[in-house]
Amino acid sequence: MAEAPDVTFTPTEEQDLIRATARQFLDERLGLGRVRELMMSEDGFDPGLWKEMADLGWAGLAIPEEHGGSGLSPVELSVLVEEMGRLVTPGPFFASTVLAASVTQAVATLDQQAEILPSLAGGERVATLAIHERSRDWGPESPETTATRTEDGWVLNGLKRSVLSGNEADIILVTASTEEGVGLFAVDSDAEGVETNAEPVLDPTRRQAGVVFDSVEVEATSKLGEGDSTAPLRSALALVSALLACEQVGGAQRCMEMSVEYAKGRYQFGRPIGSFQAIKHRCANMLMKVEQAKSAAYYAVRVAEHPEELMLAAPLAAAVASEAYVWVAGESIQVHGGIGFTWEHDAHIYLKRAKASSLLFGSPSYQRDRLGQALRL
Repeated sequence: MAEAPDVTFTPTEEQDLIRATARQFLDERLGLGRVRELMMSEDGFDPGLWKEMADLGWAGLAIPEEHGGSGLSPVELSVLVEEMGRLVTPGPFFASTVLAASVTQAVATLDQQAEILPSLAGGERVATLAIHERSRDWGPESPETTATRTEDGWVLNGLKRSVLSGNEADIILVTASTEEGVGLFAVDSDAEGVETNAEPVLDPTRRQAGVVFDSVEVEATSKLGEGDSTAPLRSALALVSALLACEQVGGAQRCMEMSVEYAKGRYQFGRPIGSFQAIKHRCANMLMKVEQAKSAAYYAVRVAEHPEELMLAAPLAAAVASEAYVWVAGESIQVHGGIGFTWEHDAHIYLKRAKASSLLFGSPSYQRDRLGQALRL
């Protein structure tokens, strides 16, 4: 096995600036009160706020400069994602900027990237990835959706589940079985034969949809890349899992902060509850879990340019961060006591995001299985 790359966890000035700017903007323009309003709304996000984020350059942060982005690395993107996770930010950012853009850069040719990425970088269009199906297998292998070659292009047939921001997306990247293996196709959401339907979700801040492809005809150039796309898809999903782990770190960190603040200000028997040993232990254990998740997630995004190491680090980060976020969010409710269980309190929003996020690209057990497979190679 190759020696692990040397990485540094010390943030640069640019990364500190991204964090400070993102936190100030989200606190001022969003806040948990607005998050609650949006999660109860029909659309689930604010298009005007999405436009402001795009104008700040967030949508194109890690998209190459030649395609209209800022050309920064996954590390800078992870800082922004972490801050958005801290405030359970609704909207298509993760689906389009993190998921679809990463997959496009991994699979598509340079000409195809030039066709898709500029509109994503500017926020004019939203894209997503449709990969999950009835079997709920999280990997890209052997999709039930089929793509049949014709004289003019391809015909897609199938059903995708749990498509992030599926109702908001203008472009849907679809995995389908072809004669060459797994193919990835860029399909306009308003194409004839495409039907999207909102699905019930545990986390209302992150909407999902089922997408039906009924004899959808697409051009030959709609197939991204050449040959079988399984390997580049796995690589892209590994990076996305690492970035999701950073988002989970942000949420877990905020849960811990909320718990400590409450423990300092809530008095029982004439003293703050944070002075009781049971609460002290809960908060200390939260810190330990957050730091474990932070170390794993930060390392994973910092080895993104080392594919072999990423395939080891990403599933580890995904498993550790998923379990940490769910655990810390649950403990936060325990620290808050009865008020934490009520709809009026924000703790339950984090618990729902934590549980839903842990299943987006593979449960912790699935990620450990991926890690085991990578170690055996």
